[in-house]
Amino acid sequence: MTAFWSIYVTLLTVGTMVALFWLIFATRKSEVHKNPTEQTMGHAFDGIEEYDNPLPKWWFMLFVGTLVFGAAYLLLYPGLGNFKGLLPGYEDGWTQVNQWQREMDRADELYGPIFAKYAAMPIEEVAKDERALKMGGRLFASNCSVCHGSDAKGSYGFPNLADNSWRWGGEPETIKTTILKGRHGMMPPQGAAIGEDGVRNVAAFVLTRLGGRELPEGSEADIAAGQQIFASTCFACHGADGKGTAAMGAPDLTQPSAFIYGSSFTQLQQTIRYGRSGHMPAQEDFLGNDKAHLLAAYVLKLSQGESK
Repeated sequence: MTAFWSIYVTLLTVGTMVALFWLIFATRKSEVHKNPTEQTMGHAFDGIEEYDNPLPKWWFMLFVGTLVFGAAYLLLYPGLGNFKGLLPGYEDGWTQVNQWQREMDRADELYGPIFAKYAAMPIEEVAKDERALKMGGRLFASNCSVCHGSDAKGSYGFPNLADNSWRWGGEPETIKTTILKGRHGMMPPQGAAIGEDGVRNVAAFVLTRLGGRELPEGSEADIAAGQQIFASTCFACHGADGKGTAAMGAPDLTQPSAFIYGSSFTQLQQTIRYGRSGHMPAQEDFLGNDKAHLLAAYVLKLSQGESK
């Protein structure tokens, strides 16, 4: 804020406060009436007349207290142009960001050594520590449950982390890399390339030959043709056997957990026809290495079927 506007805001604010102080005292009736009077102010609104009595003392003091609070607030916190306030501990002035940073610094000072202790241990060992798992569970609830669910079993578009099926690999360090760096999975649309018949046939192949299920009653598809298209178009990511490629984030199509966008015949066709795009945001800048280490241990334990 420029000096001109800083002065303008300061004078306007201080002037308003002074005017309010004057107004409340100037309009305060002298305590001439020891008892309530029947004298009115001489005007009426909808038949209601106002008695000429002073404000109750408690009401008057409430107004005064509000103004005093406002003045104290403006001295302690930023509110008068470029004045940063006199609140101790905030050299740059109080702001929401400074308050948040102060609390984070205090938490890091208190809990940092604990996080560092676990970060120096192998993830597999951390996953055996009851205290570490409780801490990891709290981190998961605060940062991951919004997408993966409080039970980590995922939802539409978000994978189940409580099983042992992984899109990008389930090794401890791979899990940690996923948390720190994030992932971006892309299933390209195939509708234009293979046509509607191809979409239907490939979906039927995935559903029956890879998934071991039956086509819905009344559905027609050439499964053999779908297998040929899969072998020429889909194998590059999912492999000839459909078991996926972790390096590419291509899921194992022989497992139910692969179909986070639905596994019905219709939903499979939608996925093949239009493709899918999933993004796991990187947490490195937000959580840091030590917290991600704990979180990776917790997720690893979840996949072993013994969540805490």
